[in-house]
Amino acid sequence: MQNYIVESVDKALDLLMEVARKPNIGVTDLARKTGLNKSRAYRLLHTMEQRQIVKRTKDGAYGLGDAMLVLGITASSQTDMIRLATPILEELCQRVNETVQLRTIDGMEALCVAKAEPSRDLRVHANVGRRRPLYAGSPKCLLAFQPQAFIDKCVPLKPAALTPNTPRSRKAILAELTRIRRQGYCVSRGEVSDHQVSCAAPVFTLDNSVIATVHVVAPAFRIQESELEHIIRLATSSAARLSRALGWSGEEVAAG
Repeated sequence: MQNYIVESVDKALDLLMEVARKPNIGVTDLARKTGLNKSRAYRLLHTMEQRQIVKRTKDGAYGLGDAMLVLGITASSQTDMIRLATPILEELCQRVNETVQLRTIDGMEALCVAKAEPSRDLRVHANVGRRRPLYAGSPKCLLAFQPQAFIDKCVPLKPAALTPNTPRSRKAILAELTRIRRQGYCVSRGEVSDHQVSCAAPVFTLDNSVIATVHVVAPAFRIQESELEHIIRLATSSAARLSRALGWSGEEVAAG
């Protein structure tokens, strides 16, 4: 995997870590500590300064920029969320005897950040780090509660057909997002993976924004309507428990 390392990115991260270890450090010292010549170190620092990853003081020293504060807060909140979510996911997994996932938004995709799987042989396997498009399947539950401008960016004019059940038009997806907001959960039948049924419920935080979703996914042949209703109740209840643990007051607010 060494060949996949981008050398300029690697060096920029070396500089960033040095700034983090010793704020208000000058470019000369940074170049020396990272083995770069001064002009190259300055170019890399200037690039990061434009993205607010680092900032330069009046005397020319460097410190962490505002973008790093946002990243730090986000990383901290995700770590706390996963810690709080783990026992809730495990309990939900035991009660439904199906695979459970916690997903968040990363860029314009849904990212699996935690999971719990049953011991039964025939189950849906989940992978932490797996990404899914937000416009299809149960990740739509994440998208439905986001600001309209973000929704507009994520829903393509001509959605790619991941399976025969994937919504085929932007209009159909937007209508589904409205229905998800109204009912408070999402059900997907084979939209991303054939022969799977999934249910997702939103996880709210202190400011009533949705930062994650709790997903239950199972082989379609095993899930009858009565079973699905049971899963919906447990998934929404589990998501609400996690929401309250994150400071949510219990008052849902529609996106937009």
